[in-house]
Amino acid sequence: MTLRAALAPLTSGATYRRGVFLLLGGVLLLPYLLLGTVFAEMLRSAEVPRPAVLLLLAVAATIAAVPLFLRGTRALEIAAARTLLDAELAEPVADGRIDRETRLRSALWIGVHLVSGGLVGFALIATLPMALVFLFVQLGIGAEALDGARIGPLADWHRGWLSLVGLGVLVLLGYAVAGLGALARLMAPVLLGPSQTERIAALEQQAARLAERNRLARELHDSVGHALTVATLQAAAAGELLETDREFVRRALRAIEETGRSAMADLDHVLGLLRQDETGPAGPADEADGAARASRAPQRTLHELDRLVADTRATGLAVSAELAGDLGAVPAAVSREGYRIVQEGLTNAARHAGRRPVRLRVAARADTLEIELVNPIGRPVDAAGEPSAPAPDRSGRRGRGLAGIRERVVLLGGRVSAGPEDGAWRVAVWLPTTGSSMPADQREAPERRGLERT
Repeated sequence: MTLRAALAPLTSGATYRRGVFLLLGGVLLLPYLLLGTVFAEMLRSAEVPRPAVLLLLAVAATIAAVPLFLRGTRALEIAAARTLLDAELAEPVADGRIDRETRLRSALWIGVHLVSGGLVGFALIATLPMALVFLFVQLGIGAEALDGARIGPLADWHRGWLSLVGLGVLVLLGYAVAGLGALARLMAPVLLGPSQTERIAALEQQAARLAERNRLARELHDSVGHALTVATLQAAAAGELLETDREFVRRALRAIEETGRSAMADLDHVLGLLRQDETGPAGPADEADGAARASRAPQRTLHELDRLVADTRATGLAVSAELAGDLGAVPAAVSREGYRIVQEGLTNAARHAGRRPVRLRVAARADTLEIELVNPIGRPVDAAGEPSAPAPDRSGRRGRGLAGIRERVVLLGGRVSAGPEDGAWRVAVWLPTTGSSMPADQREAPERRGLERT
């Protein structure tokens, strides 16, 4: 070992940060020492009844022990250990329950912190002034402080040796702080690390965030994909009829404008949510802005199916819609997902069916929501009635359309079937709408269970 390596603990900034951490334990120990001193005096006093003192001592000890087991105390210790000890500790899970083992480990850590901090504080108070006096006397400062003093075999006339003793005490104290700090850094993950329950809670929160991001991705795909499909078809039709039907071109341009504005609103909403998630917890001003943005957030539901069908028809796609049952009684989460499923189905039909007729049926039953989209399979026709390019593969291997529909259905605990049937392409969806067929947490926030169900 080189001299530089041997002196590294004394010159490292980490040693002094860890020394501050240890001294914090000594500071926290002071109230307990004062309380113990008071009760010791009371027990030695004959004027105070001993049973009353013991009763007060039991109550005070109980109150003094409570902070050792609190979740907030553990969070403070974790923050201090991460900052001053450079310990690798995860943030405690917000609103997470702490089991008995975690509380005991935390209480043990805090107790060790208080005791070790008290020892370091006592060593500083006892040895640092003495060591400095030895060194100052060697320089001729305060020599009268050692007149007649004797420390072991060293008397006041051994002042050179006393100076070396003072220097040695300071060096040993530095190594002791470095060693205790390094040991505390190693033990912090053991005693303050997350328990199994906290790890599960952290994984659940991460899964919820990933599921929410997946849901936002589906929302963005469906909304922007539908808008681009409508705009593309409208522009193509307007280009064909530019010289013969100016009124149709005007309507097409107006439909493109409205569709683009709606897609921009959806895009702004989704990007705003993603930015808010990336920047972490919001402050009061951010929360107010987020609440205002949420109030303007697009929440497409089955109530807007008429407009969705009308926009799709404006592209030239022949859509026959049949709406049955009370769609307003469908739970909000199911209504939103049902709207997106219909939107994605119509978008796929507009892309692949050309001007062939598409049949849409949405029915709200007693405990289910049924959605069915049917369109012919084959070569679609263009605006002039001539066959266009062959339809792309509808097996679901291309794009995210069918995959997105399946993900939504699975999240709600429903069923979906898609494939050729009697010369047509049929997509049928059944979504549960009652508590007996769908858990409450899925009705309120189905995206939270996405990773558990898939």
